[in-house]
Amino acid sequence: MKRYLILEDGTVYTGEGFGATKATLGEVVFTTGMVGYQEAITDQSFANQILVFTNPLIGNYGINSEDNETLYPQIKGVICHHVARVPSNWRMADSLPNFLAKHHIPGLQGIDTRELVRKLRQYGTLRGIMTDNVTDIKDKIEQLKQTSPTQNIISKVSTKESYANPGTKRTVVVLDFGMKNSILRELNKRNCNAIILPYNASISEIMAFNPDGILLSNGPGDPLEMTNAAATVAELEKHVPIFGICMGHQIFALANGAKTYKMKFGHRGFNHPVRNLQTGKIAFTSQNHGFAVDPSSIDDTDLQITHLEVNDGTVEGLQHSKYPAFSVQFHPDAAPGPHDAEQLFDKFMALIDSNKEVLTYA
Repeated sequence: MKRYLILEDGTVYTGEGFGATKATLGEVVFTTGMVGYQEAITDQSFANQILVFTNPLIGNYGINSEDNETLYPQIKGVICHHVARVPSNWRMADSLPNFLAKHHIPGLQGIDTRELVRKLRQYGTLRGIMTDNVTDIKDKIEQLKQTSPTQNIISKVSTKESYANPGTKRTVVVLDFGMKNSILRELNKRNCNAIILPYNASISEIMAFNPDGILLSNGPGDPLEMTNAAATVAELEKHVPIFGICMGHQIFALANGAKTYKMKFGHRGFNHPVRNLQTGKIAFTSQNHGFAVDPSSIDDTDLQITHLEVNDGTVEGLQHSKYPAFSVQFHPDAAPGPHDAEQLFDKFMALIDSNKEVLTYA
């Protein structure tokens, strides 16, 4: 079955379809991860995007029932050079094509992904349509140009109702902007009593749980669409320790007067080196973001830069100079990726403990 990818610049790629058999539209991005296709496909930070894998072969170890980052992935499509014909792994419960078909996600294989990724690196992310029908290409390109790649996608991927992941120690409220399950696994390792709330929860709703700390999760889209959440964080940080991850990092920055910008092609992969400016140590990190914090906007705020990306100098970590609050752009929960930075969850626990007797909500 032939399938096509039409980019907004008019380029058409022809390959073989797999997964679902529906047309789809999204922002075309790429990831440099060598493994972890299941975690990437189920990561809600890829919502509304068509994901290109730079590794030439995916699907070789199938899909298992334990490594999903969400039960209902919102990724728009998957592109690769080749999908394994005979996957095999002792944990495997399904094949990648079957998994995608069940979740109504189309796939495209057999194209030169190296050339496509080179284009995205040169010109930046492009919107694309994946379809089995190439008639009326001009109309499809015009449709692409008139479609927003973000569309307040966080409202679609965030939980609609609060729920708990019980524990016996610290109570942590997680604001869900598109949370990865691996974040909950890290909190569970530390026996936290985690309460997960929708992205637009009010201050009173949050504080009703008497939290010891608040975690701002990862998520897709443009952080500037989260101005209300930023205003909420600006008030909460005065009273409760805060830890922001990825989208949570960007919202934390906006809450304190910094600015964000859209990157040319973003950081997506599991091998990004980040320098800790406080220790001088470098950690390899898992990342998935298309927006970043503008370093020139931080000087007039109460924020301090704690981490920088080694390759391009992107702001990768912030901390507040007055309040017990900090954030990182990368994923310390990894899943997949190196676990160099998972001690940041321990830092959050220590921050909670050191402020437990000091801060009260007024």
